[in-house]
Amino acid sequence: MKYLSFFLLIIITIVSCKNDSKVTDEISKIEMPVHIERFDKEFATATAADLKGLQANYPFMFSKSYPDAFWLDKIQDTIQQELSAAVLKTFPDTETIENEISYLFQHIKYYYPEFKAPRVVSTTSYVDYRNKVIVTDSIDIIALDTYLGPEHEFYLGVQEYIRSGFTKEQIVVDLANAYANYYILPTKNKTLLDEMISAGKRLYFKDVMIPFKTDAEKIEYTTAQLQWAETNEAYIWQYFVERELLFSTDSKLPSRFINAAPFSKFYLAEIDNESPGRIGEYIGWQIVKAYMEHNTEVSFKDMFNMSAEDIFNHSKFKPKK
Repeated sequence: MKYLSFFLLIIITIVSCKNDSKVTDEISKIEMPVHIERFDKEFATATAADLKGLQANYPFMFSKSYPDAFWLDKIQDTIQQELSAAVLKTFPDTETIENEISYLFQHIKYYYPEFKAPRVVSTTSYVDYRNKVIVTDSIDIIALDTYLGPEHEFYLGVQEYIRSGFTKEQIVVDLANAYANYYILPTKNKTLLDEMISAGKRLYFKDVMIPFKTDAEKIEYTTAQLQWAETNEAYIWQYFVERELLFSTDSKLPSRFINAAPFSKFYLAEIDNESPGRIGEYIGWQIVKAYMEHNTEVSFKDMFNMSAEDIFNHSKFKPKK
């Protein structure tokens, strides 16, 4: 019986690998070229004579509330010129980013056939890092001045845990996250488990759509932070269970374990400063992955519509030890 189970496991693994290879091959055949329209470049060098043409090509970049004089003044603004110069220096071309976005779009198209590739437009935003990317039905906008590298002088004063994600490698991850919010219906999160599973769904969406990115990049951790989470997974889970936090509606829990922060707040001096922020997101991710591993008949799109409690109850989740 033991040997039969072993051989069944081998057969299942082989079939799964063949299916994964077939999906990868089908995705690679989808035509989804991406060209980033460099509005940032065009705006930086525009003259009064160019303005009408820019407004015609990029009407969504110009609010009608402002006269032409406002935009001409902005082009000449010292800060705007410094931003434009820094962006051009860091992004003389965008070929690598275009390739990564193309891979993302290929995956979205495969799983969501109704998806139509949008225009992708780059801009500057006076470092509005709360809106690094904007995704709509027909246009994606990328604020390149929020991806100049975490140590760039423009980010002085921005907390380290925030600016750590200001890298060009993070652009496609942020786009994938924006599409996760687009395709996964929002839920009314009442408990910590609700918050964890919601975050886990978004991270699983990234697993599917940007498999070429590392787990650390998907969750925006350093390699060391991800290793800490993996090493301490059992302890974190024990902490949540023993303190009965999973089904708690304490409004302070998201700020302790879900929201962006320099570290998670266990209120234990020996681990707080060592832990990465958003550790609840990490655990939620592991629960969702466990659910999908143990419920192979359920599509990830169906899983996205399930309640956090159903996912948790059928996940057979066991933390790594």
